[in-house]
Amino acid sequence: MNELHTRCLDLFPEWLRALATDAGELSKLLASTDVPEGTRRYVAGGLNYLFKSLDLIPDGIEDLGFLDDAFVIRVAAALSIREAPAGGETPAVLTRLAADTKVIADLLGKDYARLESYVKTLTRGVARGRTVEEILHDETIRAAFLHEVSGWAASYETPSFSRDEKNLVKLQSFLGAKLPA
Repeated sequence: MNELHTRCLDLFPEWLRALATDAGELSKLLASTDVPEGTRRYVAGGLNYLFKSLDLIPDGIEDLGFLDDAFVIRVAAALSIREAPAGGETPAVLTRLAADTKVIADLLGKDYARLESYVKTLTRGVARGRTVEEILHDETIRAAFLHEVSGWAASYETPSFSRDEKNLVKLQSFLGAKLPA
C-alpha cells in the first residue's frame, strides 16, 4: 500500500466522525454577519449539499456514502478562502478544512479540478427547494436552514469506513464517473 493510500485510510474515518461537528462549525459562520458574503456563499453551498437528494455518492453506499459530503465541505472551505478572501483573519474551521484538500487533490489527481468546478456550481444550486441566494438574503429561510443543519448534525450517525484499499478505488471510480466534465 502506498503512502497516500495509507494516509487516506487513516484520515477518512476521522473526517466521517467529524462531519456533524464540521457542519455545525460552518453553520456558525453562515449565521454570522461578521463573515463576508463571498465566504458565506461557499459555506452555504457546501452545507446545502448535505441535503441534495442526488449527490455524487448516495449516502446509503457502505463506507463511501458520506465521504463526498466531507470532500465537498472541504473544497467549499478552500474556495471560500481562495476566491472570497475575508478581510481580516480567516476562521479556523475554514483553514483546517481547506488544508485537507491537498489529500483529496492527491487522491483524485486530474478529477480534483472537476470536483472544484462542481463545488463552485453549488453556490448557484438548489436543495430542498432553497437556493444559496435565499439562504444568504432571507433571514427566515436562513434560520430554517440553520435549524435543519443542526437537526441533521444531531441525527448524523458516523458510518463505517473499512481500512480497505478497495474503498479508495471505488471512491475514485464513483467520483470519476459522476463529476461533470
